[in-house]
Amino acid sequence: MSKAKENAVKKTTQAVKKPNSNEKMSTSERIAQWFRDLKSELKKVVWPTKKQTANNTFVALVVTFASAIVLWGFDSLAQVGVKTLISLVG
Repeated sequence: MSKAKENAVKKTTQAVKKPNSNEKMSTSERIAQWFRDLKSELKKVVWPTKKQTANNTFVALVVTFASAIVLWGFDSLAQVGVKTLISLVG
């Protein structure tokens, strides 16, 4: 590594300390800080469009419906199996 790169990279083992530690702030200040942080994080979110939301909702409904059909099929088979077993024993 060249000297310029070595000088640019700071090597340290000390922990990074926050300038505003929560221990020094009052409860109301911490709550206000939490809402400010929340607002800044929500600005970073990439929200889906209406079309994407509708498409995702449709896919979820189709998968739910298909799962219900498969579950109903297994339940019907199990019911037939149990009735057959009971008729053989009884």
